[in-house]
Amino acid sequence: MRCAACGQHATVQARRTAMSEVATMTVDFTRETEKHRHELRVHCYRMLGSFDEAEDLVQETFLRAWRGRDTFQGRSSFRAWLYRIATNACLDAIDRRPASTVVAPEMPTVEVPWLQPFPDALLDESAEPDAEVVARETIELAFLAAVQHLPAKQRAVLVLRDVLGWRASETADLLDDTVPAVNSALQRARVTLRKHLPERRADWSADPSAEEKAVVKRFVEAHEQGDLSALAAVLREDALWAMPPQPEWHRGRDTLIGIWMPMVAGPEAWGEWKLVVTSANRQPAVANYVKRPGSDVFEPVALDVLRVEGDQVAEILTFPADMFARFGLPATC
Repeated sequence: MRCAACGQHATVQARRTAMSEVATMTVDFTRETEKHRHELRVHCYRMLGSFDEAEDLVQETFLRAWRGRDTFQGRSSFRAWLYRIATNACLDAIDRRPASTVVAPEMPTVEVPWLQPFPDALLDESAEPDAEVVARETIELAFLAAVQHLPAKQRAVLVLRDVLGWRASETADLLDDTVPAVNSALQRARVTLRKHLPERRADWSADPSAEEKAVVKRFVEAHEQGDLSALAAVLREDALWAMPPQPEWHRGRDTLIGIWMPMVAGPEAWGEWKLVVTSANRQPAVANYVKRPGSDVFEPVALDVLRVEGDQVAEILTFPADMFARFGLPATC
């Protein structure tokens, strides 16, 4: 006759064993997925153009992967399986977005109010052996804004094929489509993309040149010194300034100087300015701080991401100061 106590003990042991196995499986699964967090965040960012949404979608990807872990059958790599889940999560997110209204056809970034910068420090932190090197031409803000003009499926095809270098067959498999359909979508995507990229984009260097660094230095010094003539000299004549998520934009050196004048120089200036050089999307960026009259500290104002062409600044995209923390910038100076 079986002892009741022995039976209870066996049941407890079985539960403990099962719980231990689940805990081990969870740890192993988390370890494997975390290996790909960085590259999946960059992938989602390219698809969506929003740093915040990309962070959320990576978490959504891991959650979907955990829930569907039994469906992974090893026909593709674990990494490819995660990319499939992440891409579909992004496509779902794009479908949930309200239809956008074209505000300024000649200024793509203005049509992308959710556009956010990506800190270069985070782009460089990956130790993932399979992750591709994040090249400037595939992460700069002009490219991200142009990608947002593509229909969701074309966007996915372009990123997978032209950015990540996936074969047509791999892309078709991920999207549950045919190779001819994928090739057709890629051709249409390339045509649309070219319409929205800056004309001189092919002339940009992959890494900041000495000339670009010198331009940024001139820009910073002129701003801090309140030297409007020097600031004007560093701007291209048709320089453009926009402030996502606001649909507001301004073009022309004289126009920009006229707007900035009361903030930077003269008796009505906001105060003493200090600019800290950083980088975003493989482009130079500056964090703006101002010490207002009567204050002892420099308070954060905004983050400017610059597009430099030749020896002048061609475009400035200004983002809110609440992004300073993700760039590792101090709250005050």
